[in-house]
Amino acid sequence: MTAVADAGFAPARGGGSRPLAGTGTLLRLGLRRDRVMVPLWVLAIGGTTASAGNTLGKVYETPAQRAGVVDSMAANSSLRSLYGPVFDDSLGGIVAWRYTVFMAAFAAVMSLLVVVRHTREEEETGRQEMLSAAMVGRRAPLTSALLVALVANTALALLVTAGLAAEGAAGALALGIGIGGLGMVFATMAAMIAQFTETARLAKGLTAAALGLAFALRAAGDAASDDGSHVLTWLSPIGWAENLRPFAAERWWVLLLFAAAVVLQGAVAYGLAGRRDVGMSFMAARPGPAEGRLATASGLAWRLQRGSLAGWGTGFLLAGLMFGGMAEGAADLVGDNERTRQMLERMGGQSGITDAFLAAMVGMLGMVAALYIVQSVLRLHGEETSQRAEPVLAAAVGRVRWAAGHLLVAFGGAALIMLLGGLGLALGHGGRFGPVLGASLVQVAAVWLLGAVAVAVYGIVPRAAGLAWAYAGLSLALGWVGAALNLPDAALKVSPFEHLPKLPGNDMAWGPMGVLLALAVVFTAAGLAGLRRRDILT
Repeated sequence: MTAVADAGFAPARGGGSRPLAGTGTLLRLGLRRDRVMVPLWVLAIGGTTASAGNTLGKVYETPAQRAGVVDSMAANSSLRSLYGPVFDDSLGGIVAWRYTVFMAAFAAVMSLLVVVRHTREEEETGRQEMLSAAMVGRRAPLTSALLVALVANTALALLVTAGLAAEGAAGALALGIGIGGLGMVFATMAAMIAQFTETARLAKGLTAAALGLAFALRAAGDAASDDGSHVLTWLSPIGWAENLRPFAAERWWVLLLFAAAVVLQGAVAYGLAGRRDVGMSFMAARPGPAEGRLATASGLAWRLQRGSLAGWGTGFLLAGLMFGGMAEGAADLVGDNERTRQMLERMGGQSGITDAFLAAMVGMLGMVAALYIVQSVLRLHGEETSQRAEPVLAAAVGRVRWAAGHLLVAFGGAALIMLLGGLGLALGHGGRFGPVLGASLVQVAAVWLLGAVAVAVYGIVPRAAGLAWAYAGLSLALGWVGAALNLPDAALKVSPFEHLPKLPGNDMAWGPMGVLLALAVVFTAAGLAGLRRRDILT
């Protein structure tokens, strides 16, 4: 509540008859609370996209090389499903092909996190009830949350436009609006879904599932058509961003689809928000059994996190199947471009393009698994701040035992989803189960270290638990664009993934694995020791 007090929040007069009363104050409060998170997201997404012209310009230096990429992609359906089709062989067109899908998806994740944080999460923790006591209008919290998302996506669009304006102002503007527009589509979608759920975790999960479905529809449509015209592509909002066609005779009318989705979903969210009480939802939580069946803290942790683990495991298995099916087509993408070949080999190894591609995909699954383990570890923080941990700890359950139950699910679950991802890769590739599964399990050492850092931050400085996300995000950024930006090795090695052997295709290195695992043990022990010594947040 310190942030509320510091923001100078004052009761708004006439909130009962003015549904938007207090929106300005809540907007300032939201921007203040997100003064670190939102700029980091915007700089990471916008900065990466804006600098892509310089990065890809060094890889595809001549029109002939860029034309070669267009020809390769047109003939390779599996790689089209990953990046989408190439609509133009200009440098701007190559940037749009390479970055639109993934950066738009990241903008969607940023937006859904912002909106759920300022709507359902506020109600779940009880802060919204205190704010509503100050005669805040019924629709003011939802409006301020969407305005925070609008500010973030507008800044993102402007940064992308300014960074790529040299490649063509119209194309840069279309790419910026496409990425920011998709962010607003998922912001209003999250606002709508938040009206149906009683927990922020479920609201985030359902919106993320919708994003995954949108990605799958776009991938299936692009695999079936080389010009983005398939009906499945048009059913996906990510496909709309792609079909804006930045730097390729822009289709400005596609923006009407974004506008229609934002208006429709926003109207539904506003309509639902006015028909329920604070803290309630349209999907009532199911009552538990009449008699308790959870005898241990580990059983409770498993019950709380099993749904999330099932979703992540299914996603990793499907992603592995898709990436495995692309492995044989990797050489077609590289073609005669030696710079691209060198970059892919640097990312994935030295023993053939197929092995390098498999190693790169295993590494990417590992970096995504880092998000799972940080999320699962910080579930401890959520249980503590929501005061659900307090009644558990009031019984004959020690803090370490309570935390160990959640950490068992987090660390064991990370190993399980990597195993499922490796299984999917091997099945999609058509064999080599041993090398591929081994390569997947090697990634677990780095994933566990990131999880251990999250344990240490949460256990010692719980109010700074968000720093665990910052380190995980930095590791992902270094892994995805660090090599392409030619960053020095010292900077790249900040990420634990940079210390792992590139498998399959290279020799196993047990030394770095041992160091990473030892550090994971030390950080976890430090976090649990800190948890035992400090006060529980209330």
